[in-house]
Amino acid sequence: MKNLGQMMKQAQKMQSQMAEMQEKLGDITIEGAAGGGMVKVTLSGKQEMKGLKIDPSLMDPEETEVLEDLIIAAYNDARSKVDQHVQDEMGKLTGGMQLPAGFKLPF
Repeated sequence: MKNLGQMMKQAQKMQSQMAEMQEKLGDITIEGAAGGGMVKVTLSGKQEMKGLKIDPSLMDPEETEVLEDLIIAAYNDARSKVDQHVQDEMGKLTGGMQLPAGFKLPF
């Protein structure tokens, strides 16, 4: 039973660390870009959009589809960077222990 008690303490510690990590995710910002940096999207670690920068040269009413595509690409770039950051932070918490497939954190 001693090992079970230790496992429970470790699980509680990990849960506390995950809650702390989730809180910190709201404070970080990560930038994604597209079109050679002509469109930039800034996301929080919780994938909330915090900023959008568009180079004025892209403001052509005849080219709205290009601008829309670049915004989507910049968002997706930022989101993949956020996902990688979260994965890296989770790896630090779990000591590299792989979580079951489909188990995503933060919830």
